[in-house]
Amino acid sequence: MASKKKKTAIKYIDIFKPLAGQGKPIRTVMTKGIAGIGKTVSVQRFILDWTEGKANQEIDFLFPVPFREINLMKEKEYSLVDFIHHFFSETCDVIFSTDDKYKIAFIFDGLDESRQPLDFQDNECIYSVSEPASVDALLTNLINRNLLPSAQIWITSRPAAANRIPPECVHQVTEVQGFTDPQKMEYFKKNINEQEMATRIITHLKRSRTLYIMCHIPVFCWMAATVLVSILTEGCEISASLTRMYIHFLIMQVKYMSQKYKDICKQKTVLSLGRLAFQQMEKGNLIFYEDDLRECGMDAEEASVYSGVCTQILREEAGLYQKKVFSFVHLSIQEFLAALYVFLCFRERNMSDQEQTSQLSALFRAATLQDLHKTAVDLALQSENGHLDLFLRFLLGLSLESNQNLLKHLLPKTSSQSQSTVQTVQCVKEKIRGERSSDRRINLFYCLNELNQHAVVEHIDWKEGELCVEMLLPGLWKTVKFTLTMSEEQLGGFDLQKYIQTPEEDQTELLSPDDVLQKLVPVVTTSTKAVLGECKLTENSCLHLASVLSSPSSRLTELFLSHNDLRDSGVELLCSGLQHQHCRLEILR
Repeated sequence: MASKKKKTAIKYIDIFKPLAGQGKPIRTVMTKGIAGIGKTVSVQRFILDWTEGKANQEIDFLFPVPFREINLMKEKEYSLVDFIHHFFSETCDVIFSTDDKYKIAFIFDGLDESRQPLDFQDNECIYSVSEPASVDALLTNLINRNLLPSAQIWITSRPAAANRIPPECVHQVTEVQGFTDPQKMEYFKKNINEQEMATRIITHLKRSRTLYIMCHIPVFCWMAATVLVSILTEGCEISASLTRMYIHFLIMQVKYMSQKYKDICKQKTVLSLGRLAFQQMEKGNLIFYEDDLRECGMDAEEASVYSGVCTQILREEAGLYQKKVFSFVHLSIQEFLAALYVFLCFRERNMSDQEQTSQLSALFRAATLQDLHKTAVDLALQSENGHLDLFLRFLLGLSLESNQNLLKHLLPKTSSQSQSTVQTVQCVKEKIRGERSSDRRINLFYCLNELNQHAVVEHIDWKEGELCVEMLLPGLWKTVKFTLTMSEEQLGGFDLQKYIQTPEEDQTELLSPDDVLQKLVPVVTTSTKAVLGECKLTENSCLHLASVLSSPSSRLTELFLSHNDLRDSGVELLCSGLQHQHCRLEILR
């Protein structure tokens, strides 16, 4: 069974070594990690260290076989020996058997890219390495230890696909977690020549927790550095929006493309890449073969041109047998282009070539922007593995007029008609209140951020940059609990006026300003500046403010209390907090 013990850090070279206290040897390891986090890099370093004689020299034969290569083995039966010889012809003279004559290790990288059914339940059982069977049967029998039971197996996968391997077949589960906070800082300092600019970029990313969280992915660090250096060099305004970051990235790449290939049509290129991204996302494909390209109305030669032109968007790789394999540089780029494609099709009402038959085809039947957004929200919430979460955030973010204005220079035919997102915001808030999954609620909250909408929080538990909170929707006074990470900028200046609301006509309950402040005391504690002026506060609020000032976790350095009826008794309570040793206040008005 997969280990459920306390998390332990291990090195990639020790992937097959038992942890302290584990009596049995490790035979099969599953390594999980999101796109671009470094799974394949870990595999490559393991292979390199083995070939150079630096580690794991007890292994006689190491067979790394990516699932994307296995996908090309169609409609033919192989024995396990034939399978090995197919990929490693230099082993044709080696006699493999079920005994322990050789110590063998297989590395199957990219389970999420596999198009094999991996039918562990119904595949025939095979015990002989010379018995022919389907490739799928070979894989399942190798993993469940019918074939070469002593061989070690390392499988890498994105989290959503990891459950394709039965847990009883896995002896140990590991996870690549990407950059730590110090490693994020180190990356930008090393890869940006001007240290002053590196510092400005780090400061900006820290203010936007949405972007800062993404920086644990090495590929995203590269993208953020590329975009932010360009924006700061040109003196442009930088934004905390994830959608805007990807728009700037796309604009930069198309600009380079236009400089290098003056005759190429920018709009056609972007739309073609967007259609490829959407239709392959629709099918769950992360890598594309020539057959996939033809289904999208593109041939391999055209895709090769795009990969040569847009080198930091689409990449082409040669398989073991020189068959072309294509993929986007990162999954998030595919999701952004897919969202852009859907949005542009909607704006131009260009639906004539849409023949999708999957659930996503409902997006192309939307009559209004609100219909499009509601459909996308529902589809994302219905997704079993959350694979539409980022796509949804991009699609909603693209509806902002400010983001569309950026795209006008890239796609001049884009309609300039702006539409309100008020109904979309209300829809997302309603979904938040009704959603049970904390992960889905978090993503919906980030969707609000992409729409330039911010909710406030009620209960806070501050732990290493994360806030365990209850969302409080102003004017409704209904809460839902979940975990999120707020930006330092949001916590930097708290203004109580934003949350003292006039009751709606159908609303019977209205909290007093003192009650509102009491609910938001944890927010004030984690803020550096609190503006409470002209809020009709009474002496009842001073006790709560005194607790903030005397709290050892308080970050408050500025407090504005002008024009409130605090009375002498309230001021006395406030002074008790001001005199406390933990008080960090510098400015009081």
